[in-house]
Amino acid sequence: MVDRRYLNTLYVSTEGAYLRKDGENAVVEIDGVERLRAPLHKLGAIAPMGRVGVSTGLVAAAMESGIAITYFSESGRFLARVEGPVSGNVLLRRDQFRAHESGETSVKFAAAIVIAKTSNQRAVLQRALRDHGAVLEPTQRGALENVVDALADAARRCLKSRPLDEVRGIEGEAARGYFSVFDLLIRTGDEGLRFKARSRRPPLDPINALLSFLYTLLVHDCRSALEGVGLDPAVGFLHRLRPGRPSLALDLMEELRPHVADRLALTLLNRGELGARDFRAFDNGATLLEDAARKRVLIAYQERKREEIEHPFLKEKTPIGLLPHLQAQLLAKAVRGDLDGYPPMIWK
Repeated sequence: MVDRRYLNTLYVSTEGAYLRKDGENAVVEIDGVERLRAPLHKLGAIAPMGRVGVSTGLVAAAMESGIAITYFSESGRFLARVEGPVSGNVLLRRDQFRAHESGETSVKFAAAIVIAKTSNQRAVLQRALRDHGAVLEPTQRGALENVVDALADAARRCLKSRPLDEVRGIEGEAARGYFSVFDLLIRTGDEGLRFKARSRRPPLDPINALLSFLYTLLVHDCRSALEGVGLDPAVGFLHRLRPGRPSLALDLMEELRPHVADRLALTLLNRGELGARDFRAFDNGATLLEDAARKRVLIAYQERKREEIEHPFLKEKTPIGLLPHLQAQLLAKAVRGDLDGYPPMIWK
């Protein structure tokens, strides 16, 4: 049986495409020609990207079936989300709000997330050292090793009780160190694919455009997972509350993105599956994926979600695509007090 929670998000990114309902199916038409037919009962979500139309009949059917429709811009920026009645447990959300308001509890969740994120970033860099360390210049290898040590130190510092703002500061410092050496992980001769610094809103170069697009997809999956267990994706612990921001989904993404998104980006770049030609620069400085390249990234992302790993806490093999849902379930248990603490996802 296909698990609709991780496998079946219907992404449609072709400009001018139209989605409609036909019987118990979602149908994708391009220029009036049917190109895809997907049974509604196998869909977990529908994600139109850019100028894609959706019929009112399909919207109604999706709401009745518990299928959220999330609209994104061409660049992958979240625009809106349409969903039916929220089925979350009100008692769980009450506990979540109380945990958020409690400084002691909130910092424990935030620290666990930062420990996982920095540990997973460290693992990405260590893998690069193993795979490519021999061809790096001594100064480059030294820079990578220094950041590896700094990330380990960041995780250790979060093991001690600290104010929430200090935990946030450790996370920001670690992120700056990680991205300061990210360009060394890109093993391609394409000079158009160099990385200088992290930039968002808008991404200013191809690497940032690719990372931002993948992070948007991952946040979408995290938000769906949190809503699926009854948590409010807007009330987080590490990320501050802000109108319109899915703070808890961003929290959950932090521990997953080094291996789910960053490594996928590096694979696509280092295998030559994406080049500078696959990105388009605009007059305002923004850089976005071309349509054809965006489709290839979507396919690669779905394939990545099919890969299996052993969950370090549950000790069971699971598809990577189920990780947001498993972590959301563990987070809900920790919020309710069924677990002593939240066990974040740390890759082994």
